[in-house]
Amino acid sequence: MEEAIAFIRSRKKMNLLMVAVNVIVFIWLSVLGDTDSGLFMMEHGACFGPAVGDGEYYRLFTSMFLHFGLYHLLNNMVCLIFLGDMLETLMGPVKYLLIYLFGGLGGNLLSVAMEMRTGRYAVSAGASGAIFAVIGALLYIVIRNKGRVGTLTSRNLALMAGLSVLQGFSETGTDNAAHIGGLIGGFLLGILLYRYGRGGLDREKSRFFRNR
Repeated sequence: MEEAIAFIRSRKKMNLLMVAVNVIVFIWLSVLGDTDSGLFMMEHGACFGPAVGDGEYYRLFTSMFLHFGLYHLLNNMVCLIFLGDMLETLMGPVKYLLIYLFGGLGGNLLSVAMEMRTGRYAVSAGASGAIFAVIGALLYIVIRNKGRVGTLTSRNLALMAGLSVLQGFSETGTDNAAHIGGLIGGFLLGILLYRYGRGGLDREKSRFFRNR
């Protein structure tokens, strides 16, 4: 129990808040109904192309905090709690939050655009678009720092993103457009928001990776 508390206390605060929001929303919806049900999830803010087209734009944001079942939640949160901590350390809490939210929004926008183009609609939800935005921003930062930041390398991040996208295409029910859109959005936001060579950031960055 003490180890778990120490682990939580060692997390970056904004990223921990995003994880907590996802978990709390899941628990709340699990009490209300079946989170594996597409209809139930749509009623509670999941993304659906025709609904967004009818003006329910809030779904582009609310869907980032909804998950289909416990496995979906745990899989995303395990990735986020480590990758998000890295990005928040390198960018700070405000820029991290902007990348999480607007990168995830970019993923959902591409997903809806692809649905409208193909005419194949599905109820979608999950934090993976935002997580791919985090990966995209980390990828830009590593590239900007000549291919390596601490234990992170551009090759490792590109391989992680590539394998995740390929796995999505090999499985049914995965919103690949949201993943790709999030990755691109996060990379572009990294270009806009990351400032290379700031002393305070570099010292924090070095301390972070020594401690890991």
